[in-house]
Amino acid sequence: MSNVVTVPELLDGHTVLDVECLDRIYLNGYVPALQVSGQVITFLHGHLGMPVASPAVLEQIGTRFRQSVARFAEANDIPMVKFKKGMRKIDVMRPLLARAARTGRTSVVAIGWAQEFQHVWDARKRDTDPARPPQFSFAMAERRVTCYYFYVWDEGFGPAFIKVCAYFPYPVKVWLNGHEWAKRQLARAGIGFTELSNGFASCQDPAVLQAVCDRLGPGTITVFFERWMSRIPLPLTAADRAAGYWWELSMRQIEVSRTLMFDVPRHARAFFEALVADNLDLGRPEHVEILFKRSPRGRKASGPAGGVFKTAIDRHSQLGPCTTGVTINAFWRHSRVKQYLKDGRALRIETVVNSPDDLGCQRRLHNLDELQARARAINTRLLETEKAGQGCVFDSPAFARISQPSLTGDGRRAPGLRFGDPRVMALAGALASTLYAVTGITSKSLRALMTGLPGTAYSMNQASYDLTRLARNGLIARVPHRNLYTLNPDGLRFAIFYTKVHNRVLRPLMADDQPQAPPRLRDAPPTIDQEVSHRLAAARLPAAA
Repeated sequence: MSNVVTVPELLDGHTVLDVECLDRIYLNGYVPALQVSGQVITFLHGHLGMPVASPAVLEQIGTRFRQSVARFAEANDIPMVKFKKGMRKIDVMRPLLARAARTGRTSVVAIGWAQEFQHVWDARKRDTDPARPPQFSFAMAERRVTCYYFYVWDEGFGPAFIKVCAYFPYPVKVWLNGHEWAKRQLARAGIGFTELSNGFASCQDPAVLQAVCDRLGPGTITVFFERWMSRIPLPLTAADRAAGYWWELSMRQIEVSRTLMFDVPRHARAFFEALVADNLDLGRPEHVEILFKRSPRGRKASGPAGGVFKTAIDRHSQLGPCTTGVTINAFWRHSRVKQYLKDGRALRIETVVNSPDDLGCQRRLHNLDELQARARAINTRLLETEKAGQGCVFDSPAFARISQPSLTGDGRRAPGLRFGDPRVMALAGALASTLYAVTGITSKSLRALMTGLPGTAYSMNQASYDLTRLARNGLIARVPHRNLYTLNPDGLRFAIFYTKVHNRVLRPLMADDQPQAPPRLRDAPPTIDQEVSHRLAAARLPAAA
């Protein structure tokens, strides 16, 4: 029988490159001075000097912008592509971007346009005296309007696009890729590397590669944005900018990745197979959803949870051109962490942040460094959890300390966590969820996952008591000044060891009289019983009645 492949065995000595980098960067551009209805009136009256704050003025600005886009495309021989419903935009633009990449010339490659729903200012005429000039009120509404996608090839970032809405207040979207930026910085520095699709397979100097990835931040992205906003046609003018009407950037979706490249593909496949096998029934059932009223950081949420907390394993025969097989996901609120095998050779861990609030960060672009640091910490905690889970062994002193009542260093009683106790086993199974390694544990989140597991009701008092005995046994640690706990290595080993032994050893062995039990297992008890009876008779010991 072949040995079980464990995560620590594969990670130790078989990874040739380990790099953390921003991956996809998707940003919102908005004009801060045009976000409330009163500011619309100020823009039309105070800035443009219009006697009537009429939507007709906004329509004129939009028409002028659309005409300038057409003239820009014609003057620079740029193809304009209409995006139809159901069309995958990147598939249409990929050949054009590839051609631009071969030339290496910074340029607008193509302009796509489509009718899309956007949040824009909607004007309504107010009931006023007909003898007086008309008056309008403005309210934000979702309307189907024209949007332009400026696909560019940039000397620093490679492929990217800037999307501009043609209607007031002209929201903007920006899409970039951190790996593509890092590749160009290495090429400029003359450092050799081998590409992985959307990543790196090898590098002459891994330390320099990581330093380059660490360097990408808000300043570099802002320079890119300003450079292209000075080149493409826009609905706002230089006079508007001088008056304070210009775009600022905020984070819409940020992907922070960690890629572990293995020395040979079979090690990558073995690693991921072991990872998936251990997550099918250990802390990651097929679909587990846990709804919270508090954020995973333990703070009271300002509104409804607004998303689903769950862990899931998605099986697909083909996830995309760069990914095959299985993706392991951990979702919380609007964001998630995903793991998959990249090009069959590397493990990719990505924290996909769809709302910076999920990580306790503000949305403005200058907070990107803080968000990236927290997302990298999530990737690291997830990997450490899986390493502890795969190579989990409890030595006798640790097992005795946890399974029996004891005293803490300051003399407080630490209740035992007896193996086999239904509530303790349910608690271990709940803590084995990898989601807790990402979000931490609160009383409410523990109760949400424990409800129904022990077969009886589970109260808040019981959740508080269980957290207390976990803390006193040194399995979890409280985050200072917050009602949030994190699992430490002993806590991970406790949860996974108890769950593995119960679910994968004891439960199958105790099912020997069931029809689904393997023949060797069904035949074992009679053989053992005969051997025990023989030894009792040889020792002249009476058999128990």
